[in-house]
This record gives sequence, structure tokens and C-alpha cells, in this order.
Amino acid sequence: MYQTITMRQLEEWLDRGEDMLLIDVRSPASFDRGHICGAVNIPYDELEDVRCRLPVDRRLVFYCSRGGQSMLACNHMSAYGYQVVNVANGFISYQGKYLVRT
Repeated sequence: MYQTITMRQLEEWLDRGEDMLLIDVRSPASFDRGHICGAVNIPYDELEDVRCRLPVDRRLVFYCSRGGQSMLACNHMSAYGYQVVNVANGFISYQGKYLVRT
């Protein structure tokens, strides 16, 4: 089981400096075109390869383009006992102050 939040809620968490690891599960090319400030890029298909290196004592917050892959990432990681959060609707819906465009 995992929590789902909106992009607005994520922005509030970022404003407050919540302790979390923000993970963008899109492709490196998509990440390079734009992402949320502070996010690390771990493509969904590489998540299992790096799972053991992710902190078990921090909340992992996943987002993708539209919310589907981040939901799958949350299902996968919560099965291993990680505390995970899915950001609904994905990056495509975000136009806030933490937007990084390159």
C-alpha cells in the first residue's frame, strides 16, 4: 500500500523541506528536457537494478510523465517494504516553481 499525492501537495512538501528522495522514473532523455528540482533520474526499467542502493529509512516519492509508471514503481517498491508515495498525473501536469527546463 502507498500514498498518492498531487503535484500541488508535492510542491508543498518541497516548500517545507520534507525528508524524501524524489525519483523521476522517466527516460534520461525526458529528464534532460525537464524535471522537478531536486529529483534524481532512475528510469523505471532500471529500478530493480538499483533497488538495494535506495534508502529504506526515507520516503521515496515517484513521478513519471502521466502517473502510470510511478504507480508501478510504487507497487514494486512497496512490496519490498519501502515507504513510497506516488505523484498523481505526472510531470506533464506540472508548471510550478520547481520546474527545471533545460
